[in-house]
Amino acid sequence: MMKFLPFVWSMLWRKKVRTLFTLLSILTAFLLFGMLQGVNSAFKESIDRANVNRLIVANRISLIENLPRSYMAQIEAVPGVAQVAQYSWFGGYFQEPKNFIASFPTEAERDRDMYPERKLPAEQLQALLHTRTGAVIGRSLAAKYGWNIGDHIPLHSTIWVKANGSSDWDFDILGIYEVPGDHAQENSFFFNYAYFDEARTFSKGNVGWYVVKVTDPAQSAQVAAAIDRLFANSPAETKTETEKEFQQAFMKQIADINLIVVYILFAVFFALLFATGSTMMQSVRERIPELAVLKTLGFTDAQVLALVLSESLVLSLSAALLGLGLAVLLFPWLKDTFGLVKMPWVVVGEGVALAAGLALAAGIIPAWLAKRMVIVEALRS
Repeated sequence: MMKFLPFVWSMLWRKKVRTLFTLLSILTAFLLFGMLQGVNSAFKESIDRANVNRLIVANRISLIENLPRSYMAQIEAVPGVAQVAQYSWFGGYFQEPKNFIASFPTEAERDRDMYPERKLPAEQLQALLHTRTGAVIGRSLAAKYGWNIGDHIPLHSTIWVKANGSSDWDFDILGIYEVPGDHAQENSFFFNYAYFDEARTFSKGNVGWYVVKVTDPAQSAQVAAAIDRLFANSPAETKTETEKEFQQAFMKQIADINLIVVYILFAVFFALLFATGSTMMQSVRERIPELAVLKTLGFTDAQVLALVLSESLVLSLSAALLGLGLAVLLFPWLKDTFGLVKMPWVVVGEGVALAAGLALAAGIIPAWLAKRMVIVEALRS
């Protein structure tokens, strides 16, 4: 059928305006598909990369409810626990609310042991340990704002107020960490918990959540249950789950992205199926005499059916590839919003398969009618 491709292409452009609008509709739909499904797949990949050795201990009521810092020593004593680190949500931004910074007060040495994938030079870690207002940032975050070691950075917190009534916090950049092979994880801002806890006006002596590294991942469920039993019936009961489960729950608190994507794409492609099918049906009706002449010249019913289906496939696949190509080019722009660097290539494959399915669904009825066409009646029309 490749030798008939120029013929199929010329048939498509007999009605240039109609074909152009149909192509733009399909292109827009697959641009939307690429961006939405790309974000969805990137989040799924992030969840799938969650470390099986780590558990998250949070307040049973809600993640925004704090836990006493005194819990740390008790969690460390639970059999099967190797290490414990604590974190809190700072809710900071730089200069303007749109410049949100994922910032966390923590204890530097515990954080280093808990997340060895974050590579920070030893001398920078030591500088952080000995500087009250010190902070370390990811390489991608540093590149975004042009920050360097030694810079003095103010962050405004949407949650935490200092004793002087100000929500502006000052930090000194003392280190820049890297995560080899995963630059999306280089957008965080970590600083000393001692400075944070001393300066804030409320909830002193509390933390947001604990991260627990277990000695044996196969025993994660038992360790989690033991931790929760330890604080059962206390003023601040805990809910302990794996890092993967925690990330999934956190994403669902924001929104069920997967369900939203499915609903949007279903609506878009349902409408697109009717539009493309209507276009193909009208195109075939206009060319009934021409198709009859092809049959008269020796084209078989199967060849006529294949030509009409090829027309639908060429239109859908060419528009889909353009839309997906634009999505691949535009996807890095989401880096500042979602921390996403590049679109997973599996999304492009899914898009091409979906375009082929759309083309077959839209073209099969017109192609079947062309196949069953009677030459004499077609020529008479």
